[in-house]
Amino acid sequence: MAAQVELDVVDMRLLRALQEDARMTNRELAARAGIATSTCSDRLARLRDAGVMCGSAVRIEPSAVGRPLEAMLAVRVHPHRRPLVDPFVQHVLAQPETRHLYHLTGPDDFLIHVTVVDAGDLQRLVLDELTARDEVVMVHTHLIFHQWRGGPLMPPGAEG
Repeated sequence: MAAQVELDVVDMRLLRALQEDARMTNRELAARAGIATSTCSDRLARLRDAGVMCGSAVRIEPSAVGRPLEAMLAVRVHPHRRPLVDPFVQHVLAQPETRHLYHLTGPDDFLIHVTVVDAGDLQRLVLDELTARDEVVMVHTHLIFHQWRGGPLMPPGAEG
């Protein structure tokens, strides 16, 4: 986790532009931020080195690769102890259907976002990979009809 970094208006412009279109060239990005391309390169390197920018990725549409059904699986494990939790986490992350895994407070211990081929594939995942494990005591399945992505992540108080 990166320490909080002091970001100025130019940093904010760069981050906002990259979150909207990460494929933008350095020249286009510099123009959007109103700075020279060399300055843009230096600032991006500083933001990466400081841990503000962490990686770049392509988002793949699940239905385009044969996984049109998405679900959230709320899971409870018992006992909730590290010797069981760590192997469970590794097991879940090893499943090709897992998109995201969250460790939670509250009545559920984990929330798993999965993409699957169909309802039968989801049933197989729940029965063979989750409830078959001794530490899993409950799985609630929530189908996702549609999802929306929020806007760019900006620090509190950043200009909109």
